[in-house]
Parts: sequence; C-alpha cells; structure tokens
Amino acid sequence: MSIASAHLHHRDGHQYAPSAQPQGAAGLLRLRLPAILALGAAAASLAGCAPAKDMTNFVDDKAPPAVVSGKPVSCIPLVGIRESRVRSDYTIDFVTSGNDIYRNTLANRCSGLGFEQRFSYSTSLSQLCNTEIITILDSSGYPLGSCGLGDFVPVTLVDAPN
Repeated sequence: MSIASAHLHHRDGHQYAPSAQPQGAAGLLRLRLPAILALGAAAASLAGCAPAKDMTNFVDDKAPPAVVSGKPVSCIPLVGIRESRVRSDYTIDFVTSGNDIYRNTLANRCSGLGFEQRFSYSTSLSQLCNTEIITILDSSGYPLGSCGLGDFVPVTLVDAPN
C-alpha cells in the first residue's frame, strides 16, 4: 500500500493520516457519521428479514379451511402449476394441472399480497422452491415488495369452492 492510499480524505478538504485524524467528539462524529448512517440503513433493510416464525400450527382465518393430505415438500414443478390463488398476506394456494393443491404459508407477513392478489417470481430452475422470493405487483405491474416462500403443503379444501 502506498503512503497516499493510507490517508483519509475528509470532507473539510484536508488529508489526514490515520493517526492524525481530527480528535474530539465533533471530529469523531464527522468521520463516523457516514458509517453510522450506513449501518442504520443496513439494519432497517434487514428488519423485514426477521427470523422465520414457526408456522406449523398457524391458522390463516382468511384462507379456506383445509386438511393436510401429505408431507410438505420444498419444491413443486413449474410445468405442473395451473394457477395460484392468493388467500391473504400469509397464504398462497398453488393448484396443479392434476387439481392437487399445495398451500404455501409464508414465514412472515407479506404486506399487500392479500390486497393486490398478484405476484411474480423468477427462477432458473424447473421448479418453484421454498427458497424463492416472490415480488408483489400492483394492478399496473409495479413491484411493491418482496417476500420469501415457505414449504409447499399438499392440502384438501374442506369446503371446496365451485
């Protein structure tokens, strides 16, 4: 490393060697404030990435009642998905070409999903997996936010709609 690259450029127009930085609370705050703001922004952006809650016994009162008809799977084939039915901010039912229903209960609330009723995803795989991120879309196709999928649980609706 050259000597010049070891110097810090301060916004007051002066160059300081690392050991000759301005001292005192004001000097430290001026030098540290961008770092503090960057850390705050990073923390705020991760707030939506809270650890996944255990959704095993979660009951979504906006989703039609269903009974589990098999073991959860982490992925379902894309070619088999006939339609998706957004039930709420927490629940999406994926209907396959064989009329099987895979309920996906998101680990966290996906704010706006239940209202907008539409989302997109992009995957390089031939299947949709619980590691994928969906993007909520408004009526004009504008992205509103993103959320992670959960496991795909085969279910049978108790009161199947006509």
